[in-house]
Amino acid sequence: MSVLFLEYPRCTTCKRAKAWLEQAGVDFVDRHIVEDNPTAEELKKWHEKSGLPLKRFFNTSGLVYKDLQLKDKLPAMSEEEQLQLLATNGMLVKRPLVVGEDFVLVGFKETEWERLKED
Repeated sequence: MSVLFLEYPRCTTCKRAKAWLEQAGVDFVDRHIVEDNPTAEELKKWHEKSGLPLKRFFNTSGLVYKDLQLKDKLPAMSEEEQLQLLATNGMLVKRPLVVGEDFVLVGFKETEWERLKED
């Protein structure tokens, strides 16, 4: 099984996650989240597959999120508007993201990622 790994290479959490994948022997395709930002269509599919609230896909600790004052604006936005916004800038997207055949992992939590070793 191969998964899609979306990362920002300078992100320390992404570096740890990538090292974890390599050590675990997980086959992955690497994608730079800023140079090759996810499209609204991709994000919509991944959001549905993840079962998570859409807000979890936002990098709420990032500068772009704070500069745009999204904490106050997101609740008033439709899901479609939020997806379109996420697709405008990879720095808005929570990372790393791992996309598999039937799952999506948002952020790096080793306990959640353990399932990758089993597949």
